[in-house]
Amino acid sequence: MAYAISEKDAAKAPQVSDGEDSYVKKLVLKGTTYYLYVHRCWYQTVGMQGGARTRYLHYGLLAARAEILKAGENSDYSNCMLDGYHGKYQYGDDTFEASGSSSGATYSKCRAVAVRALKVDEPACTHMKCTFGGVWNGGGGDGQKNLFVASFFYDRAAQAGFVNPKAAVAKVKPSDFEEAARRVCKLNVKEAHATYPDVSEEDIPFLCMDLVYQHTLLVDGFGVDPYQDITLVKKVRYGNSFVEAAWPLGSAIEVASSS
Repeated sequence: MAYAISEKDAAKAPQVSDGEDSYVKKLVLKGTTYYLYVHRCWYQTVGMQGGARTRYLHYGLLAARAEILKAGENSDYSNCMLDGYHGKYQYGDDTFEASGSSSGATYSKCRAVAVRALKVDEPACTHMKCTFGGVWNGGGGDGQKNLFVASFFYDRAAQAGFVNPKAAVAKVKPSDFEEAARRVCKLNVKEAHATYPDVSEEDIPFLCMDLVYQHTLLVDGFGVDPYQDITLVKKVRYGNSFVEAAWPLGSAIEVASSS
């Protein structure tokens, strides 16, 4: 999550522990100073460059599956798995039971598990405004009203059929992920294969879980209004070409602007 905030809000940023990235980065782009709230969702292992730690560990889509399976006590996780799937899920060195039940997935129950996995009511939150897991949300403001969302959000939306997979960008609402999830969660694995042929065989059993999680992350985690327009981005236009919307693009912009 990254967006511009005012200098006043930047001054209110909580102090972080040693080894953690700060919440605010000051950037000068084309002569204009910006205060950028940044908090990342990747998993960074010991030995990677900088050794920085962030608090959104384990909340990228594939890592979040493991968190949901862990949070699904007493087989609650099966409410997120499609009927007809019997298997396990491996993430890193850990393996989790991930079989569906004969009653199939249930949207509302799966969402309850996703909220639990996100730790929305994390007691470690000592700030006035937090997202989840005790993370400061940057204060909100106009910068968060024009969100560009990339990576698996675009991919799952395209696979679920509410985004044209050939489009570089698409306008959607968080509620679109909910509606898609409600449709998927009613299916068994065989039906899902037939309905969503573009989803890989290994991802099909988790399609309900993924869509529920994405809606929950946006609405409960980041506090985005369910009916707010957001822009899903696959590629960004640059001149007469399109550039993949991924972290190297942002890194390149930063290097070019500071050189």
